[in-house]
Amino acid sequence: MRHILFICSILLCLFIASCSGQKDKKEAQIVTYQNPLPVSYGDPFVLKASDGKFYMYGTSENLNGFKAYSSENLKDWKDEGIIYTGATPESWTVDCFWAPEVYELNGKYYILYSANWKHNPTNEGENFRIGVAVSDKPTGPFVEMNGGPIFDPGYPVIDGNLLFEDGKVYLYYSRCCYKNPVESEVADWARKEGWYDEIEESWIYGVEMKPDFSGVIGEPQLLLRPPLKMDDKQAEWESRSVTSHEVNRRWTEGSYIFKEGDTYYMMYSANYFGGKNYAVGYATAKNPLGPFTKADNNPVLQKNVESGGVVTGTGHCMMFENNNQMYCVYHGRTELTGEDRVVFIDKMEILPDGKLVVHGPVTTPQTFEF
Repeated sequence: MRHILFICSILLCLFIASCSGQKDKKEAQIVTYQNPLPVSYGDPFVLKASDGKFYMYGTSENLNGFKAYSSENLKDWKDEGIIYTGATPESWTVDCFWAPEVYELNGKYYILYSANWKHNPTNEGENFRIGVAVSDKPTGPFVEMNGGPIFDPGYPVIDGNLLFEDGKVYLYYSRCCYKNPVESEVADWARKEGWYDEIEESWIYGVEMKPDFSGVIGEPQLLLRPPLKMDDKQAEWESRSVTSHEVNRRWTEGSYIFKEGDTYYMMYSANYFGGKNYAVGYATAKNPLGPFTKADNNPVLQKNVESGGVVTGTGHCMMFENNNQMYCVYHGRTELTGEDRVVFIDKMEILPDGKLVVHGPVTTPQTFEF
C-alpha cells in the first residue's frame, strides 16, 4: 500500500509540474521584429542588465561621446540620451569615439571605448587608445577612470572587448592598420597590379588586464591577423577590400570572445568597415590567449546582394543569449539606409560539431521569445 501511495504522489508531482510548464509556455511572450532595427549605430553592443532590461550602445556619427537605448522586448527601443561625454578639458580624449561595450560588475557599470588620445607628441594621424569609465546606472553618466587610457602599447588600438574567466580579466583589441605595412602575397599581387605600393594590416591581440581596469599584466599576445598566402582558405574573403581596389588595407578587428563548453570562440570582422565587403568570421581556441584557429566555414556573416538581398557592410558583431537562444548583433547597410549604419539582430547557434552559424542577414520578420 505504501508503495502505491508513493508512486501516486510521484505521478501527482509530475502532473503538477507538467501543468505548470504548460502554463509557463502559454504565458511566454512572443515578439515579432524586423531588421534593420530603428537604431542608427555602428559597432552595436547589447547588455542584458540585472534590472531585466536590455541596453544598446554603439558608435554614433559626429558625437563626442556615447548615447544608449533601452528595451524590454528587443523590438521597441527607447532613446536614453547621452551617457558619456568626452573631448572635455579634463578628458584624455579628443574625438573618434568608437565601439563602446558596457559590463555590469558588483553593482557598477563599466564602459570600454576607443578614442583619439590628447597625448600626441609626434603628431600621429591615428592616435587611438582604449579607455574605461564607470557609472552607477547603465544609462550613465559615466565618469572616466585612470586619468587616461588603460595602457599604451606604442601603437594605435581600437575595439576593446573583455573576457572574465576564473577570477581573471582578459582584454582583446585591434592594432590599427596605421603605419603597419606587411609583406604578403596579397601585397606582392597589389604591387604587380600597380594599385598599391604597400598593404597595411590590423591585427587582434589579447592580454591579461588588472581587475581594477588600471592597466595590463604581461605582454600582449598576437592572436589573429590576415593570411600571408593567397592560397590560404581565409585569404579571399579577408582581402576583398584590396582585391576590389577599394583601399590598401586589410583589417582584423571588432573581436568578440565567448566560451561554449571548453572552447573559446572569437568572432572578428575583416575588410573596410565603410564598404560593402565588411564581413564576419570566427576562430577557436582552448585557452583565452590562444592559439586560435580560423574556421573553415568563414565568413559566417556577409553581404547578401549577390543572392537577391539588400544588405551590405555586415560586421563588428557581438553575441548575447536570451531564453537559451543565441543572438548576433551587428551593423550593416541597406539600399534604403544608404551610408548610415543600422543595427541588425539575427539568431545564431553552435552546431553539434562545434561550427558557429549566424542565420543572417535576415530582413523578413523574426521572433523573440521571453
